[in-house]
Amino acid sequence: MIQHQAFGRIGGVAAACLAITLTVSGCGAAAPGSAPASTAARAAASAGTATSLSDIGTLADLEAAAKKEGTLNVIALPRDWANYGAVIDAFTAKYPEIAVNEQSPDISSAEEIQAAKTNDGLDTAPDVFDIGLTVALQNKDMFAPYKVQTWSEIPDALKDPDGKFFGDYGGYMSVGYDSAKFKAPAAIGDLLTADYKGAVAINGDPTQAGAAFAAVGLATVQTGGTLDDFTSGIDFYSKLSAAGNMLKVDVTTATVASGETPVVFDWDYLNAAHAKDKATWKVVVFPGKGYAGYYNQAILAKAPHPAAARLWEEFLYSDQAQNLWLAGGARPVRMEAMTKAGTIDATLAAALPAAPAETVVPTEAQSTAAGKLLGEKWAAAIK
Repeated sequence: MIQHQAFGRIGGVAAACLAITLTVSGCGAAAPGSAPASTAARAAASAGTATSLSDIGTLADLEAAAKKEGTLNVIALPRDWANYGAVIDAFTAKYPEIAVNEQSPDISSAEEIQAAKTNDGLDTAPDVFDIGLTVALQNKDMFAPYKVQTWSEIPDALKDPDGKFFGDYGGYMSVGYDSAKFKAPAAIGDLLTADYKGAVAINGDPTQAGAAFAAVGLATVQTGGTLDDFTSGIDFYSKLSAAGNMLKVDVTTATVASGETPVVFDWDYLNAAHAKDKATWKVVVFPGKGYAGYYNQAILAKAPHPAAARLWEEFLYSDQAQNLWLAGGARPVRMEAMTKAGTIDATLAAALPAAPAETVVPTEAQSTAAGKLLGEKWAAAIK
């Protein structure tokens, strides 16, 4: 299992922009098989400020309120990322009354936040976020505290104690490569050689995207640095750029399939998924220190559909959705608890690649410091 260090304590606020409207609209007769209108109205009215299901009522109450809203706005969820397509489809199959509006699937964590600010107060604002840790820490005041029913099964080190954001799925930073064109790099330093000229890409900008941030973290610990200071990681990519080996191209399934990005730093589960489109694609996790990370879920404090947002989170942390992450090659955050309970898909779990012998994860303080350093030095280092 991935070992994690604890986050610091983070506070929270919530808002209920839609509560009055939903209360008024919930006064009609209940549809057959649905919760009574008065119950659904009360659930809808409380959803915007609910910090757990008990503040709303039962799961059936939350479902009724979410169906009444009828829409869920998600953002930055590529369907080929960690099996998100199957996750969204499973939610839609379970709740066909709720239209899932998939906004801007290929944007970064930082761009998710900007979209929320741009659409502040509008019904087009994202209800929920899937976000890297550094950006989550920088924007925690925008999130509503909420603790899903399976909260106790999320390791303490992977969740804000007040429920502002919480880890969901994760893996290890790796390098994927086209084995028809390149030999497997045995160590990160190999990528600085002429063999990888104009070939190496990272998934995004590390000042904005979690995967790219982790790529710098991996380079840091692989080149003798520590997570207290990402300087050696920045230096590595500066050398990679100076050698003419670094590609300044955003990595997508299409760029890998076309050969535009033939060597890629990315999470192991994302790199592994490219083999479906490129049979010669291989993945390596370097020996020595590994870098692990989880992506976090969060709810916008001013979510235009607060009940649907909370129902989405309840679904994501259910056994069904957690096993869907596993089907995508990612490690679900409830994996240990589900293994003990016998609800994990054992076949899929056994197929996961071996974990590094030693793994590091940045603390809140380390992530914050690294984000500041990258903001100051990255652009100048990568010319």
